[in-house]
This record gives sequence, C-alpha cells and structure tokens, in this order.
Amino acid sequence: MSGITIVLIVLVAFLAGIEGILDEFQFHQPLVACTLIGLVSGHLREGIILGGSLQMIALGWANVGAAVAPDAALASVASAIIMVLGLQGGDVNVQNAINTSIALAVPLSVAGLFLTMICRTLSIPIVHFMDANAKKGNIRGIEMWHIVAICMQGLRIAIPALALCIVPPDIVTESLNLMPEWLKGGMAVGGGMIAAVGYAMVINMMATKEVWPFFVLGFALAAINQLTLIALGAIGVSIALIYLGLKDSVGSSGGGSGSGDPLGDILNDY
Repeated sequence: MSGITIVLIVLVAFLAGIEGILDEFQFHQPLVACTLIGLVSGHLREGIILGGSLQMIALGWANVGAAVAPDAALASVASAIIMVLGLQGGDVNVQNAINTSIALAVPLSVAGLFLTMICRTLSIPIVHFMDANAKKGNIRGIEMWHIVAICMQGLRIAIPALALCIVPPDIVTESLNLMPEWLKGGMAVGGGMIAAVGYAMVINMMATKEVWPFFVLGFALAAINQLTLIALGAIGVSIALIYLGLKDSVGSSGGGSGSGDPLGDILNDY
C-alpha cells in the first residue's frame, strides 16, 4: 500500500471508531466503512460487496442494557483491510478473498469487545476529571476531556488498522491461495450462514402479527427475476405510504372501536 492509502484507511478507521460511540454519521456501519476503505484503496466494487454482506450480519447487533453487541467497527475495518491486502498481493480469487473476510468478521468483532472494555475502563477516571472541572466551572476542561475520551475510541480502531496495513500484501495473498478447496467452500457457506443468521435476528426482534404479512409479500416479490432492487425498494416505499395513509385516516376519523392500526384490526377479526 502507498503512504496516502494507509493514511486514508487509518482516517476511515478512526472515524469508524468514533462513530461506534456517537452513532451520528454511521461511519462504523459495515456498508459505509468497507465502501470507504474500498474507495481509497482502489477496490470500490469489492468493498461494496463485502460491506453489504457484513451489513446483513450487523443488522441484528444491538446494545441491550448492559449487554454490549459485537464491535461492528473493528469487524468492518479489519476485514476490509484483509480483503484489500489479499487483492493487492497478486493473483488471487476475488470471491475467495471476500468470503474469507466475511468469515473473519465475527471473531474480529468479538476481539473488538475486548478493546471496547479497555476503553470504557479508561473512561471511568476521565469522567471523574470532568466532574472535577464541572465543580470549578471549567467548561473548557470538560470539553477537552470529552474530546480525549472520543479520540480514544477512534484510536481503538485506528491502531489495529495501521498494524494490519503494515502487513505485506504477499503474505495475505499466499495465505489465501494456500487454503485447501474444502476450507474455501466452508468459508463461502459460513459467510452465507452468518448473513442469514443476522437477518433472522432482525426478523426475530421485529416480528409481530402486523409485520409478518409484509415479510411474506417481500419474499414472494423477491422471487420475481424481472424486479430489480430499485423496483423492490419502490414497492416497499409505496406499501409503507399506503399503510401509513390508512392508519392516519382511521385515527383521524375518530369513530368506531378500531385500534388505529388497520392491518391489526383485520387480523384481529380473524
């Protein structure tokens, strides 16, 4: 990798680490982080494919109470860098590099939990420093420690990213090419299963009697080969607008004993 490419990748990793806490611009999401790393490294198409696959996994990751979800930022950045190194090292099968990166994403996300634990432990004294500045009325001091804590989250991803960028691409490429066929096939199957499990987790969280008909309709429409993703998206938006219109009309009518959810009322009747 060139120096400029490494600097840009580390910058993307730093922003991904910060966004893992802020959740404002979503740089930590796989589709965004992998696409940006693919863009700055000259492998935009592969980055989008990897990011889309990993995004299906991360859809089911959410922090619930004290339970912290796997680290999507480290998984996205590290797997994208590994894919780029494999592609830049010479002659390697693109799909094999992508499948291997997908399979490595889950263990990388678990490793990211350890780094998150370290950062959150170090944040405890920082909070006390901010409290001390608050007692003195030192707003600038509070802001400074706040920036330090956020930058620490960015370095949590940027430092491992820099370490990976230093690895010679030839080593990664040779490792990918030396993988036996049965392991390559296992990586491909495992990557597909991981994405399916992530999507199943989302369905499990969202599943209600009102939502299931839309899931069934979506799967039925997806089987029609002539429909592109843009067409499916347009159909989804149209159905959502129709549903919201019906719901608003029922709610504004004021009459009847309906719940305000037209689909729910229909299902209740049966």
